[in-house]
Amino acid sequence: MDKHTPEQRRCNMQAVKNKDSQIEIMLRKSIYSKGYRYRKNVTGVYGHPDIVFTKEKIAVFCDSEFWHGYDWDNRKTDFKSRQDFWIPKIERNMARDLEVTAQLESEGYLVLRFWGKGIKKDLESVVGEIENAIIARRKQTRQIKCV
Repeated sequence: MDKHTPEQRRCNMQAVKNKDSQIEIMLRKSIYSKGYRYRKNVTGVYGHPDIVFTKEKIAVFCDSEFWHGYDWDNRKTDFKSRQDFWIPKIERNMARDLEVTAQLESEGYLVLRFWGKGIKKDLESVVGEIENAIIARRKQTRQIKCV
């Protein structure tokens, strides 16, 4: 049974951000401080990635554990109320993530997905992985142009 009234629940759910979350801002600031420029929440790219490096065709997603099903096999039993709603919702989000990744890869994008906990725990490692991907993509582009 839900402890909130429908109005309270609606208000709570409307407050959930779909962009500019704490983990996104943290990651973007760190990337920017390294001198890399990007686009955020690009509507013209399938799936609306959180961060896009357009020239390198790199799409970065910052996935929160709740909405994207982190450790789903163990966590799906955590729902005490409205399991008939939440379990299919989170599973659909997970399926959509796979669809978005497949579509972007078919368009030539490199898709990088990071869990919020991973960003918070080891930001430098995440930024390093993104930086390595950018450098590798830039080398590929130069080699193609030179041939």
